[in-house]
Amino acid sequence: MKVPFFRYPHVFEHHRRAVEDAMLRAASSGAYILQADLASFEEELAAYCGVRHAVGVGNATDGIELNLRVAGVGHGDEVLLPSHTFVATAGAIVAAGAIPVFVEIGPDHLMDPDDLEHRITPKTRAVMPVQLNGRTLDMDRLRGVAERHRLAVLEDSAQGLGSRFRGRMAGTFGVAGVFSFYPAKVLGALGDGGAVITDDDGAAQVLRELRDHGRDPHTGEVRRWGRNSRLDNLQAAVLRAKLALIGEEIETRRQLARRYHRNLAGLSQLLLPPSPDDTPGSVHFDTFQNFEIEAEDRDRLKLFLGEHGVGTLLQWGGKGIHQFAALGIAQRLPRTEHILARALMLPMNSSVTDDEVDYVCERITGFYARA
Repeated sequence: MKVPFFRYPHVFEHHRRAVEDAMLRAASSGAYILQADLASFEEELAAYCGVRHAVGVGNATDGIELNLRVAGVGHGDEVLLPSHTFVATAGAIVAAGAIPVFVEIGPDHLMDPDDLEHRITPKTRAVMPVQLNGRTLDMDRLRGVAERHRLAVLEDSAQGLGSRFRGRMAGTFGVAGVFSFYPAKVLGALGDGGAVITDDDGAAQVLRELRDHGRDPHTGEVRRWGRNSRLDNLQAAVLRAKLALIGEEIETRRQLARRYHRNLAGLSQLLLPPSPDDTPGSVHFDTFQNFEIEAEDRDRLKLFLGEHGVGTLLQWGGKGIHQFAALGIAQRLPRTEHILARALMLPMNSSVTDDEVDYVCERITGFYARA
């Protein structure tokens, strides 16, 4: 059996009719930039997240940088974040003129709030939790630290759409949050795309100006220096069609996660992410953007699975941001490094079948039985 890590054609085929209709309607209208489909998508996304505003941007990386500017984070300021994230998280901080300072992660592979306090200096202005793998951090603990030290909370919730902590959506706990619509995401576009969400009317106004060359969206008057980072109407039309079906996507992933747990929970060589049934939905509701395990003899397991047709992935190439030597980051994070040396992502998306999950699990069980 061949089980690829992700079937990109599935992004289109799974909802082909709805996506085709949306694209044709948008294309035939001749309205491509900052038009009705984008406005409608922003309204619908804001309603789904339970916030006042959603602002479509070209990609999540731009969204992070724009959020930093809105929060007044700039040259010489320090921002706390985990190293287990895509380099874009820290890259946006650097682009804003600020300094990334890395924090350890915990067993759930998210920023450890207990490791925050001793890393705070007089230059620290913000903390940026990363809502990774479709799970939202314990934001009560993190916000407690942030409030004591008067730090802005800016969420990188690129992988968090749909996930909740105590009933609140990822991205809604701070000044603003950001989502990515990269094709492999729970809500995937047919290319790059992103959105920022916020409850702050003033922040939303500034974000709409920043994404469109600093222009006031109502008058066209240039109000500030900005950039070109607009989510285009074609992508917004596609995302509208798929947002209406996001509950189906998330439920499929949660069912697959349950199946992985039933098949693999007995293996002492593995540490699995929390099952959908491990914690009450009133605390954590996970969407399983990824299914990232920890495994003994990880590298040999990955090779073995590949030989048996199973696609796996080392997230970020198996490195934390601080481990890329070319970036010159003089930090050591022993716990993060230990986890990343064991971490492996298994196939997890709505194109994966129950039989394929069973096959992957049989191969994993067989690998450890041979050891």
